[in-house]
Amino acid sequence: MAGTRVVLHRVTPAAQGPVDSAVTAADGRFRLAFTRDTATLHLLSARHHGIEYFSTPLDNRESGGEEAVTLVVHDTSSRAPISLSARHVVIPRAGEDGTREILDLVLLRNSGVNTRVAPDSLGASWAGPLPPGSEGLDLGESDVSPDAVVRRGDSAIVSAPISPGEKQLALQYHLPPGRREFEIPVGAEPVSMSVLLEEAGGTASAPGLARTDSQTIEGRSFQRWSGDLQPNATVRVLLPGAGPNAAPIIAGMVSVLALALFVAAWRALPGPRIASSNRLIGEIALLDTRHQGREADTPPEEWAHYVERRGKLKAELEAALARESGRR
Repeated sequence: MAGTRVVLHRVTPAAQGPVDSAVTAADGRFRLAFTRDTATLHLLSARHHGIEYFSTPLDNRESGGEEAVTLVVHDTSSRAPISLSARHVVIPRAGEDGTREILDLVLLRNSGVNTRVAPDSLGASWAGPLPPGSEGLDLGESDVSPDAVVRRGDSAIVSAPISPGEKQLALQYHLPPGRREFEIPVGAEPVSMSVLLEEAGGTASAPGLARTDSQTIEGRSFQRWSGDLQPNATVRVLLPGAGPNAAPIIAGMVSVLALALFVAAWRALPGPRIASSNRLIGEIALLDTRHQGREADTPPEEWAHYVERRGKLKAELEAALARESGRR
């Protein structure tokens, strides 16, 4: 596409921003030069119909030569089909006050060629059901901005553009104290779903949902149910009461859930993030649900990112457990 400005971005742990740009020629080609550094990420962006599109990270090996990069942009449509390809819900044990914070990983797929946009300022590019009676809605670092996701009643409303491919949303909400059961609506389309529930006394049930292998992480056990659920199905979750030794839940952002490294670096906020052991264990459980036993079917780069990400989360978990132990 001719006449489009392509921007080169530099991302380091301390700062990020544009460093150079070029305008595409009649054949859509462009050329930009940069100095490679293994401690720095570089990526490209271009704006089309008001939407910014990013490339994957450029080769940062110092021995690298010229690199051919294809940066894809898309036309927009308010009718581009968006499907829910998977959903993973992690329910940790309750905090001392009985509140349960829930991690809800939603994977959206745009299988078309156009970017889905909201029809107007009050509309949504996608909306999905939340458990009735749950409260609040925060977004971890996902493929959309936290400002673009809000709660209306018992629905999560996304106003951000959804470009072709798969997008990940890390939703977080909570159940108030005293809830011993709740329901998770599936919505109007079929979905592959997993429910991970800490504490042996809890259960999850729905037509098509079956108990599978449990996971033990740092001595904490999660029961797991998974299956392909039909449209308008409802998962019924029964919860045990809060135990006297339940770990307190600390407010803070949910970290990246298996997102690409450049997205995390590009959207990282300054300053440390303090995450609770509950949240970190939930993230490890989600990562393991998606990757364990699938190394042969996973691209090497993605598998390496999973191993690296899990190692970092485990280190954060050890630090969080030490902090929480020191406060008791």
